[in-house]
Amino acid sequence: MSVVDHPLILGENLSLEPFPQQSPDGTSSTVLIVGGGVTGLINAWVLLDRGYHVTVVSKEWASFTEQQRLTSQIAGALWEFPPAVCGQHTDILSLKKSKHWCMVAYDIWAAIVSNPSLAALAGVQMRASNFFFPCPIENLPAQHQKMEEIAASGVHGFSRSIESIHKHGIDPRYGAVDAYEHLAPVIDTDRCMEWLMLLVQSKGAKFHTETITSNLFSQEQELLHRFSADVILNCTGLSALSLAGDKTCYPLRGALIRVINDGEDFPKVDSSLAITADAAQDNEIVFIVPRNDNVLLIGGVAQPGRWDLDLTLDSPEIKRMRARAEAFLPSLKHARVDPEYPIAQGLRPARERNIRVERELRTRTVDLHGEPTEEPSRIIHNYGHGGSGWSLSFGCAADVANLVEDVLHNLPASKMKLQEKIVVESVRTPEQMDSRLVSGAIRARL
Repeated sequence: MSVVDHPLILGENLSLEPFPQQSPDGTSSTVLIVGGGVTGLINAWVLLDRGYHVTVVSKEWASFTEQQRLTSQIAGALWEFPPAVCGQHTDILSLKKSKHWCMVAYDIWAAIVSNPSLAALAGVQMRASNFFFPCPIENLPAQHQKMEEIAASGVHGFSRSIESIHKHGIDPRYGAVDAYEHLAPVIDTDRCMEWLMLLVQSKGAKFHTETITSNLFSQEQELLHRFSADVILNCTGLSALSLAGDKTCYPLRGALIRVINDGEDFPKVDSSLAITADAAQDNEIVFIVPRNDNVLLIGGVAQPGRWDLDLTLDSPEIKRMRARAEAFLPSLKHARVDPEYPIAQGLRPARERNIRVERELRTRTVDLHGEPTEEPSRIIHNYGHGGSGWSLSFGCAADVANLVEDVLHNLPASKMKLQEKIVVESVRTPEQMDSRLVSGAIRARL
């Protein structure tokens, strides 16, 4: 936990423009970010706008060919209030902090959506997000509490009504008897990753392709020296297993079927529809999300400890996944799979204690005037997001920016814990923002 608390405020320390909110100079510190997924790129954006020099090192970058895409690209990328649909969020501290982090991200994605041209470039839309339940929500205490927190959180368009069951063509034989909805950002991950890469580069980030394999702590001094850095930020997802020596990290294999959603084979689906793991039959998820104007994602699976990426449309779990979706929404029986990219699969970067946003707690012994002295590490960790990287992105990055200040002031590290007071509304609404920031936004060349 940081001793400073500078919330993320669009227009003050975060900018949608293709140049940094605060320009660095010769005395500005440099942050080395390891990891080029959504977490690394959004942390780069936040730090660049605070006047830091940033270098991002990654073994691979977002790709847009038939080869395996990054986990960040495969994600369903529907903004969710935690715990997410896959139901793997169990650590109380991480869950409480995530409820703050997700609202920071919600407001920033909403600000991007408020500008149509910017939203198109970033691949972000605001759509109705519907959640269905097999009994009155009051009979599911955890889900009832989550619904009440969502209703009070400030998300747009919240309503509870069983009418959405009939409106969306849900088969009543599937057993859905209660429902609520709200507006949520839905992100076209391929488009947004490309946009994020261009944005942070235009703000001054340097990209370096390299595979770093061993524990960052053991090579901290070498990396700081080689990249002329003052701080190292670990955004490596599953690779934290080795780079942070965190044996509690594990893969949570997921997959999504991609079908054509052009209105020809079935009525076009323009809202997300989901049954969460703890409310679903046999704990199996129903997850239906419009990726963009022409592709619909059908999911999902959450398989802990599975490292292989060998699923096909004929795999038993994929057949069951599609059958669940078709039983839930019968019109999908006529859906055509995307011939160019029929199935997306990847490994969610999960962790037993869920998300870690904290400094490295180990200290290093250095020689100071002939005396051995313990000094804090200059490494910060931001990993373990599971399937919630997009939903928590800006919130986690804001906390990281505060931890960077702690490192630069050589303050001692402490374990992640709750702040005594969490400011939920840490991002201004579009109406409160300088209109130039919204209307000018990102230039067309991005």
